[in-house]
Amino acid sequence: MDAFTKPFLDLVCSDVSLDEETKILIDSHCRPVKIAKGELLLNAGEVCRDIYFMVEGRAISYFTDYDGKTTTWFFHHNLPNAPVKNLFAVDYRSFLSGVPSGMSIQALSEIDALKFSKEAVELLVESSQTFAVWMRKLHEKSLIVAYDRIATLLTLSATERYQRFLKDEPYLLEMFSNYHIATYLNITPQSLSRIRRSLVLSS
Repeated sequence: MDAFTKPFLDLVCSDVSLDEETKILIDSHCRPVKIAKGELLLNAGEVCRDIYFMVEGRAISYFTDYDGKTTTWFFHHNLPNAPVKNLFAVDYRSFLSGVPSGMSIQALSEIDALKFSKEAVELLVESSQTFAVWMRKLHEKSLIVAYDRIATLLTLSATERYQRFLKDEPYLLEMFSNYHIATYLNITPQSLSRIRRSLVLSS
């Protein structure tokens, strides 16, 4: 097996049992790629045709509104014990439906990744019942993560969003800029600074 493939196979095996034949099938239908810092893995308006499994490096997915304001949707990386949401750079809606994506995905560092085309994923699902079960589990987890993300943005105050961020994902502070953290929380960098000062004074 390719050294790039092992982390992905380890992830799949944490949910389902893979036989050697299926491991070889997966290994033969993905491609290791290097992505340069600043490169777009997906540009808004394009149909998402590939899934990138993060081996090393950092990326963000983000939306840009009519005024040019950007909102970071997710951070993508592969820290030890990283939640599933961080491991895959993809717009699932566009990938599954074939409609143009509303988001962009950009590398913030040089990235090592495994690239799966839509055709490869479809072939793996058709060829392996075990892989199909794992994909269903992945889609379920992704749906829950997206729901939680939307609920957080719609129901919590800016301060509450930052407090939840500190509770659930504090390690991201060391990996991403204040600007990206602020846009992830859907606030300005200035508001983020004010919230931090307020929490320090109240502690």
